[in-house]
Amino acid sequence: MTAIRSTLKTIGRLLPRAAVLLLLLAAPVLAVPALQSAGHATIEAPTMKKNGAGLVLLISLQRG
Repeated sequence: MTAIRSTLKTIGRLLPRAAVLLLLLAAPVLAVPALQSAGHATIEAPTMKKNGAGLVLLISLQRG
């Protein structure tokens, strides 16, 4: 009887932690369909302004 009681006590202590962890992990997954159905919300990163310094660095770092 004591083994069953300690097992139930352990499960009862870990169950709320597991539920909170599951909610934290599932929240972004559940939010995506809600945002897609709204139609006006767009999730994307802002585009960076191109400076053209990449070509200069590429040519200056080449080995001759």
